Amino acid sequence: MTNNPIQKPADVPLEDTTKVSVDWLKLDRENPRLVGISARTTDESIVAQLYRGEELGELLQSISANGYLDIEPLIVWLDPADQKFTVLEGNRRLAAIRLFREPALVDAIAKNERIKINVPEISKAVEASLAEVSVYRVPDRDAARSFIGFKHINGAAKWESYAKAKFAAGWYNSGNVSLEEISEKIGDRHDTIKRMVAAIYVLDQAEREGVFSLTDRKITKFNFSHLYTALSRSTYMTYLGLETAWSRYDPQPDPVPADKLDRLREVLVWIYGSKEDDKEPVVQSQNPDIKNLGETLASAEGLHILRAGGTLAEAHASTRPADETLSASLIRARSVLREAANSLRGYDGRDQSLLNIAEDVSETAQTIYDRMRKKFREAMGDDRGS
Repeated sequence: MTNNPIQKPADVPLEDTTKVSVDWLKLDRENPRLVGISARTTDESIVAQLYRGEELGELLQSISANGYLDIEPLIVWLDPADQKFTVLEGNRRLAAIRLFREPALVDAIAKNERIKINVPEISKAVEASLAEVSVYRVPDRDAARSFIGFKHINGAAKWESYAKAKFAAGWYNSGNVSLEEISEKIGDRHDTIKRMVAAIYVLDQAEREGVFSLTDRKITKFNFSHLYTALSRSTYMTYLGLETAWSRYDPQPDPVPADKLDRLREVLVWIYGSKEDDKEPVVQSQNPDIKNLGETLASAEGLHILRAGGTLAEAHASTRPADETLSASLIRARSVLREAANSLRGYDGRDQSLLNIAEDVSETAQTIYDRMRKKFREAMGDDRGS
């Protein structure tokens, strides 16, 4: 810890732990945890997103009870544009501190983000502990990446897949390290990082070309694994015009051909929905919906059903051969009817509507049987006459 007097941010020594004013710190708009953030995003939007997904409520309670535990320094980089420190590691802690220190920020979040954050009361001693915090200054983002990557991708404080992917893509884009080296540094042995970075490039292309934005997704939770899993399947590769072996090589920007960008929007909306178009995602769970959507992409009839607003189940059913659909339906129907038969003791004879349903089931079953028997007899007759 340096004892030299610090007059301004530029005086903070490199690669040393130093106490600085919280007013010198700012949130990182390239924080991998954040989804759909740009340089124009407000601080209240960033803090609101951290509050939704990063358990800030628990941290607020801890600080109010114990004060700010200044054990681990924030990792910071001096931004020459405004001579303030960008917090590369510790944005959650900075957000919590600012919520205690800035009532106007809490009000802005409630007004603009429609989130009411209950900030606990704190003592004067706790309030005083929030004026300065320890930081460790690095010369640039690259200098912090190895430490942050190990801690959050392979260490105790693991990030979710999207944060990992953004972090790895930013590191790779710096041009100073290969994906193989990144994988080694963060302990990835299964080529997952390569698939993740490729998916980040697809999302970046969609955003840049104006075909899809993560802020437009219909659901709050962003299931990034849906996308990088889908893009590893040949059905999606073919539909989007990607080379079949594209995932074997190092990712490249703008992987989707320009004439397939409309299809890219379709796929992203089917996976994540769209607030602008008021469309719900057809994918509800990764297994089996990602597989089923991929198989539907290869079917003209299935695509027609999806584009007309049909469900994924309806669209995917159209991709199956008629005989396969019939046999599966009959087996399923028999199982359900046997279950109903075993539950007949629950019918007391008073509900006319249930009897009407049973009559309809009986008539439908008889129609199916009569038509199948007719076709069976015709086929047997053809066999005997051949």
